[in-house]
Formats: sequence, structure tokens, C-alpha cells
Amino acid sequence: MKPELFDLLIVGAGPAGMSAAVQARQHGLSVMVLDEQPSPGGQIYRNIRNTDARRVEVLGGDYLAGLALTDAFITSGAQSVSGASVWWVTEDKQVHYLVDGQAHFARAQRLLIATGAFERPMPIAGWTLPGVMTAGAGQILLKSAALLPTGPVILAGCGPLLYLLAVQYLRAGIELAALVDTSSHRDVLRSWRSIPGALRGWRDLLKGVSLLAALRRAGVKHYRGARELRIEGTDCASALSFCHRNVQLRIASELILLHQGVVPNTQISWALRLEHHWSPAQLCWVAGRDTWGETSQPGIFIAGDGGSIGGALAARLQGRIAALRVAEQLQRLDACALERYALPLQRALSQQLAARPLIDALYRPQQETRIPADEVTLCRCEEISAGEVRRYVDLGCLGPNQTKAFGRCGMGPCQGRLCGLSVTEVIAERRQVSPDQVGYYHIRPPIKPITLGQLAGESHPHLPLETV
Repeated sequence: MKPELFDLLIVGAGPAGMSAAVQARQHGLSVMVLDEQPSPGGQIYRNIRNTDARRVEVLGGDYLAGLALTDAFITSGAQSVSGASVWWVTEDKQVHYLVDGQAHFARAQRLLIATGAFERPMPIAGWTLPGVMTAGAGQILLKSAALLPTGPVILAGCGPLLYLLAVQYLRAGIELAALVDTSSHRDVLRSWRSIPGALRGWRDLLKGVSLLAALRRAGVKHYRGARELRIEGTDCASALSFCHRNVQLRIASELILLHQGVVPNTQISWALRLEHHWSPAQLCWVAGRDTWGETSQPGIFIAGDGGSIGGALAARLQGRIAALRVAEQLQRLDACALERYALPLQRALSQQLAARPLIDALYRPQQETRIPADEVTLCRCEEISAGEVRRYVDLGCLGPNQTKAFGRCGMGPCQGRLCGLSVTEVIAERRQVSPDQVGYYHIRPPIKPITLGQLAGESHPHLPLETV
């Protein structure tokens, strides 16, 4: 028996996915939402409905702002499946997923990919040692389980999340050994052209200034313009060494959190063979979209950071705009109503994204932390170094997909999520061409692991569904 045909199927219950579901339900669309987490919220609003007052105090007002949206989603009437691991999506908008080891599939007239972002890899010497994590992982532990470090912490890299987590740790009483910042005052000078336009997004700029002020008041050691980062240790991390103002420094710590921004999660959009291009501003792959979020494949939309990085508020607006376009395409809205509803949202989105060029320029990851030296591990799953990838290129390897044949690079459990961007940039550097000419991995099913037994037992997804 064929599964129910939904008007709109959304992959991801973060800010974009939840906003789209609420908007679509307001116009009478049948909506199904699949999300891998046990509760809605995405990374930004993770565990928001199960948190306590103390954790809200630590995480701040931007986190609490997700509660109203999550409540609206819960009561919207959309059908939600939590703990759903999507392992394949087809061009005819059929989505295959696992819940509790059981395979299911769902169909829809329109598909919205709202899978958000993941952290950009920061391949530096020693980054695979125990005791080294990403800042995002540290925040996940804080949001989902209120887990905090027990000793001094080093935060290293660049980007707003690094400062946000540092302030959150301070509120929680955690000692910060240092904030080692790879961005510098020269980045401010380089980005001066973006400042006038960014003033329209003054609220985001003010948040960044307030975070830096809080760190300064707390007396946190803040090293700007750090270079040559290296994590020391044998069996686990013991210190971070780096060069600051031509002086070599070493700071001891058994917990080092790395971060240099986030990038779109493009695994599903690549698997669907949607059009992508390399963004020189954000140094990552982005899927081509029109102003409504519709991709090169008609009827398939992307909203939020899964398309390009814009932040939670922009994601919420993009989700609503995409849902309105779907409602119009399915004749639940006429053209005049679509314009009436969408125009204020599009204006708000333009204002919300006004500061993005400045943010991208201020926190642009350094080349040495994206395209590492030969001895640095690039593919953690298969333990392939940057030097080995360069040797593949010397032997005739033209792109990431060929590295699989040369040395299994990108064939591990993460399927290229951690190494994909780095491999593209290393190859582009070695070949002396643009990343657009190098390309990305060919993402094939399964996107997530599935056994033959689970595949054989795939069934109509009526049992896991719960109306929310």
C-alpha cells in the first residue's frame, strides 16, 4: 500500500522547518516533518521544552526565543516524526527514513530541506587527539544534558559561536584558560566596505559587541590574530601552542574546543544532484535557490542554514516564505495573497541578512586552518593526511570523488561530512584551480547507515507518526 501523499514534507525541525510547518498549516496544507532529534528545536533551540531556569539563564535570551516557535509547531497539526534518520531522498519527493531500526518512506507534492548547518572542520596538528572537541559539541552537551567542563578550557578559532559559548561558560562558572582567536584587526580593515550596509542589521552587530565586552570585563585572556595553531599531547591533548605577535606561546589545558564557523549541510541536496556553486564569501558549497527558496529541481525547496548561512532568525523567515510559495503552487493562495503575505517577510529577511557580508568577512577562516600542512590528518575516518591527498593529485586525481579510489578518503562513517570541504580546497590549491572546478563528493544512498534487513522491511510509516 502506498503511503499518504502529503502536501509538504519537511526534513528538519529546526527554526526553518518549524516555521515552515506552522505557516503551511495556517493555509490548510497537510504537513509531515521528519527530524533526527528526540524533540523539535534543531541545534539552535535544542531541548528548549525540557530545559530549566538555570540553563536558560546560562544560554541566554536568543535560546529562550525558540520556546514560542516550538510551542506553535507542537500545536500546529503537522505530523511529526522524531528520531527519524533520513537515509535517502528521491527526485520525485519520496523520503526514506529509519525510526527505532524500522525503515519507512513518505511521499509529498513538495519537499522542503531544512537540515541546517554543521561546523566547518578545523584540521590542525593534533585535532584528532582525545580532549579536542568542537565548540558546537560543547554547546550540545550544555543544552541537551547540562554537562559542563570540570577544568580550564581553551576556545580556539573564530566566529560568533566561539564568543557566545565563552560567555555561556562564564555564566556557568567555568574557567576559561584562553580565547585564541585566529581573526584579527586586519580583518576589520579588509571588511570596511561591508560596514555601511551592515548597519541595517545593527542588532546582530550589537550582540557581537556585547559578547566581546563581557569577555573583556571577565578578564579572559584573548589572543587575536593567532597563527600556527598546534595541539600538543601524546595520548590526549595537553596544551595549545600558537604564534601571537611573532611570539610563540603555549597554554596548558586538557580540553580544547575548536571552531571556525558553520557551513550548510548539503548532503541531501548533493544526493539529489541539485545545482551547487562555491561561495567565495562563505568558503563553502551552497545550493542554487530563487527568492522563494526553490532549487533547480522544481518542487524542492531549501530554507535556513542548509542553503547558506544566515542565522536562526533568517532561517525562520525563509521557512515561512517557502511555505507561502508552496501554498500558492498548490492553489491554497492566489498571487495577490502570496504577495501580501510574503512582502513583509521578504523585507524583514533583507534586513536580517544585511550584516551577513560583514560577519563573513570579519570571521573568515584562515587558509592555514582550512588547507593544512602535509602531516595533518584530513580524513579522520580513514586516517588520510593532507599530504596523501596532495600526492593523489600529483598522480592524476582531479576531485574528491576520485580520492575514494586512490585511498578511501571520504568513505568512512561520516561519508565526507567532516573532510569534504577540506579535501575540495586542498585539491584546488594543489591543482591551482577554483573549488568550482574541483567539485564535491558524489553523495549516494544510503546517506545514513541502514542494514539489508531494515531495507527489506521498509513499510508504510503509519505507526511512528504522532499528530502535534
